[in-house]
Amino acid sequence: MKKLFGTDGIRGKANRYPMTPEVALSLGQAIAVHFSRKKGGGRIVIGKDTRRSSYLFEYALSAGISSMGAQAILTGPLPTPGIAFLTTAMRADAGVVISASHNPFEDNGIKFFDHEGFKLSDEVELQMEEYVFSSHDDSTKPTGSVIGRAVRIKDAVGRYVEFLKSTFPKKLNLKGFKVVVDCANGAGYKVGPLLFSEMDAEVIAIGCEPNGTNINDRCGALHPEKTVEMVKKTKADIGIAIDGDGDRVILCDEKGEIVDGDRVLALCALERKKEGKLHKDTVVGTVLSNMGLEIYLKENNLKLIRTKVGDRSIVTEMKKHGYTLGGEPSGHLIFMDLATTGDGFIAALQVLAYMLKMQKPLSELAHQMPVFPQETKNIKIKERKALESIAPLQKELKAVEKDLSGKGRVILRYSGTEPLLRITIEGENEKMVKKNLERLSDCIEANL
Repeated sequence: MKKLFGTDGIRGKANRYPMTPEVALSLGQAIAVHFSRKKGGGRIVIGKDTRRSSYLFEYALSAGISSMGAQAILTGPLPTPGIAFLTTAMRADAGVVISASHNPFEDNGIKFFDHEGFKLSDEVELQMEEYVFSSHDDSTKPTGSVIGRAVRIKDAVGRYVEFLKSTFPKKLNLKGFKVVVDCANGAGYKVGPLLFSEMDAEVIAIGCEPNGTNINDRCGALHPEKTVEMVKKTKADIGIAIDGDGDRVILCDEKGEIVDGDRVLALCALERKKEGKLHKDTVVGTVLSNMGLEIYLKENNLKLIRTKVGDRSIVTEMKKHGYTLGGEPSGHLIFMDLATTGDGFIAALQVLAYMLKMQKPLSELAHQMPVFPQETKNIKIKERKALESIAPLQKELKAVEKDLSGKGRVILRYSGTEPLLRITIEGENEKMVKKNLERLSDCIEANL
């Protein structure tokens, strides 16, 4: 069992265990020891989001890395996929991202990429934990001129923006497009406005004034209401809402209608099939992918494979079988022929390219997939009990499943990053979905 790592790195309240500078320093040492392939130390890229506490962990990680003879390369605020890109582009040994993604600013997190830009396997995370919790003699650490150092690169944003532009068809540009981009006051606050303006779009930027405490605060992919409002107000062609670390996106069309990750997958799957870029005519989703997506893909002779929740599970399945398109309703979208991890900006660019090719507005392209009513509720819990052992809950589950009559689904799962149990119910009838959600919620609150 892992003690530190959850479903996506390590996460928690900043300056409280496990998100403390002491743990971060040990993790810096562990990543340097594990990934330094060259004698005399390796090179580790470190990026962060805009949380005030990110400074604390940036310096602690770089101290740990340097203490083991490796070099820490500091990029400053940069989206998670930007660090994955730079790690490979700079031929670094590993990458580190300091971010709690969509969590509130009081939290923070640390996640790692290997030298190929992929998140670490469970096996490697366990090896790193073993190092953190072991005692180490000072003789294992270098001294004198062999001690590592930290360097800061100033052009990280520019390098990443150039890479993003390279994923867009060279013969196309966004001249004449009006784009609203909300960067959640997070890691992409410089990237978003620069990217779309350099592609000739008229850019209306919101959520691009971070102050250390306003990341994800009623803005970005978690709260796209401001994006919708601005699209309607300015009569923009598209709204692009990025989350705090830039690895997911929620879009809205020119009418202000939300286009979530499932709709983007449906749209891009058909286009990629036409272009011969959809390996085995398969899309990788998760247990939370809407039933409407599965039906729509099947109608178009395409297949949906479901994994556990989390982009790491999706990427693992994609790597194993060579699939090229996958994602989640929340907006984690992976175009494996373009990037190694979810990238909100790449996903938005792919949709924009499709709009240009088809010469149609997003409202005509993105709403062909049927959507089954789906409701999710997060319940705070005191402890994680095996759900199978809670007799009253199992009784309620059987009753709910009978009520859905085989035309819906119930998904119960513990959050990998917060003390929450998430309930998701999907079915043909919205009223029935809401009724059964409350029924299960009451049972869980009474027993957990």
